[in-house]
Amino acid sequence: MPLPLELIGASTEPITQSVDTRWTMAYAAALEDLDERYFDTRRGPVLAHPLFPVCIEWAAVTAALRLADPAILTREEAARGVHATHDLVLHRPVHAGDLLTTTATVELIEARRPGAYQVVRLDTVDPSGSPVCTTRMGSLFLGVSVSGSPPARTSAGTRTELPGLERPEGATQVLTRVISATAAHVYTECSRIWNPIHTDVVVAERAGLPGPILHGTATLGLALSSVIRSGAGGDPASVHRVAGRFGAMVTMPSEVTVHLWRREEHWIGFEVRNQHGEAVIRDGLVGLRT
Repeated sequence: MPLPLELIGASTEPITQSVDTRWTMAYAAALEDLDERYFDTRRGPVLAHPLFPVCIEWAAVTAALRLADPAILTREEAARGVHATHDLVLHRPVHAGDLLTTTATVELIEARRPGAYQVVRLDTVDPSGSPVCTTRMGSLFLGVSVSGSPPARTSAGTRTELPGLERPEGATQVLTRVISATAAHVYTECSRIWNPIHTDVVVAERAGLPGPILHGTATLGLALSSVIRSGAGGDPASVHRVAGRFGAMVTMPSEVTVHLWRREEHWIGFEVRNQHGEAVIRDGLVGLRT
């Protein structure tokens, strides 16, 4: 059935979660990022990896899928949704001990050649209501059409446009990351993000995949760690924005290469390719605090 434009502006109920030290450390460990700021509890509340917000947002992401009536968007059609774009703004770093509340709002639905493209805005705030992070997550529901008319008034939120994403000639650095056979299982449990296409061969094959594939956010997290170490002075707290478009798959075991270059003083561009040379993440950007 078509995805109705009337969903634009619909929001989930707020979901509150406590960020515990075990969770933040496990997430960094899953990315094999051993920066002591993620683990040394002698410093006080440890820092969460800059991509950790994907963990606390997951419950809201799954709740947003339930905003569509199952009679309109069937479970099978919802399962065809693939992570297409990601744009995270960190208003401040996340630390263990934070109590955070996330609300998901459907911000955009439009028809594209492969299917229906939907952007969900994820707003996360602290107990005072101050913004902590804002993510716009784009999903493509393959083979699903779009119908209806958008509401007259929607909640669009404030959005700062990204700088141009054109890649200059040649990367300044090329880094290799090895993907183990168990990478998706480890990432699933450490992030608390569960989708069986990443860990169950039967489910993956039924979805038309060659087998379990690595989570897009796992690949993005691995790339971000590489960018921080090699292009951001090694300071994870300096990251204020991460964006990119997802493309090819990462199978396991395998390896990926992270190609990065500095576009300007406070922006680093990157691309991730799989072992076949296909772009897994393209138009990647990391914004650094000024």
